[in-house]
Amino acid sequence: MGEVAADLISRARAGDGDAFRQLTEPYRRELQVHCYRMLGSIQDAEDVLQDTLLAAWQGFAGFEGRASLRTWLYRIATNRCLNARRSASRRLPKEWDVPNVEPPEPTRLGEVVWLEPIPDALLEGVTDAPLGPEARYEQTESISLAFVTALQILPPRQLAVLILRDVLGFHANEVADMLDSSIESVKSALKRARASLQDQRPTADDREPPPTSDSRSEDAIVAKFVRAWESADLDALVALLTDDVFMSMPPMPFEYQGQDVVARFCAGIFRAGRRFDLVPTRANGQPAFGAYLRAPNGMSHGTGLYVLTLTGDRICALTRFENSVLPSFGLPRSLPRLQKSE
Repeated sequence: MGEVAADLISRARAGDGDAFRQLTEPYRRELQVHCYRMLGSIQDAEDVLQDTLLAAWQGFAGFEGRASLRTWLYRIATNRCLNARRSASRRLPKEWDVPNVEPPEPTRLGEVVWLEPIPDALLEGVTDAPLGPEARYEQTESISLAFVTALQILPPRQLAVLILRDVLGFHANEVADMLDSSIESVKSALKRARASLQDQRPTADDREPPPTSDSRSEDAIVAKFVRAWESADLDALVALLTDDVFMSMPPMPFEYQGQDVVARFCAGIFRAGRRFDLVPTRANGQPAFGAYLRAPNGMSHGTGLYVLTLTGDRICALTRFENSVLPSFGLPRSLPRLQKSE
């Protein structure tokens, strides 16, 4: 394999595009997930990934092999993400636009209105990959919506250091080289990032762990949620929620914390006569559903994507995204009601 890799590198340096693609393709998926963690948006991550691969191709003649190809690619991707965060004007919050529904006063207004979910299909093979010796987070936790959201609050450099060190497990000297920084600066940034992350997620360690993906326990909770939501059964829905359940809906900034206010929000949706069909999928390693609003003409029209965060046998968070994310999950914008099994 060493001779094969050396041959590919030699050919790629000489301008062989096929050789370059063979070298970089094994890292493409994990680089995309890295960019997603950095940016919180699958759309932005794909854009930066393309920019990264283009920059790597254009600069491959300068790849000297002092670091591994994987490390070299992460260096380019991380710095492209930092540039994107510095230069991009973050998306503006969206105003409330649900007809005939007056939402309750939000608990607070969220900062991370650009957040998007990532389909589990894009995580295959990435969350099972071996981590470096410095990693502190399980891969499944490090792609969860709560974790990715918390990352977005960090200053860009702290964000990069925490992901490279605690999520991917690179050594401090490797991270310092990637960021053209000193080891002392990396250690300082990591210390501040860890403290900030802990302040944002103070109860994470106190919760029961979620059930295993696709287990009977998870299936049972999901089935109860689907029945309650599709039948607009508020009591059954509330019975599934933790006392401190959290609801958000980027790019709308409204956030609701607590069973009572979330119940009032859902009651307003149901009271307006809005009825939904839910199509199962998965996002960020969590149960998710395409939400389709039933129309009088026998069709159901996609209005968004719901992602559930579970703890034990309850739902501790519900995140609703716009219908613009449905195509990323292979879900249609509308579907006939007849296709939905009752």
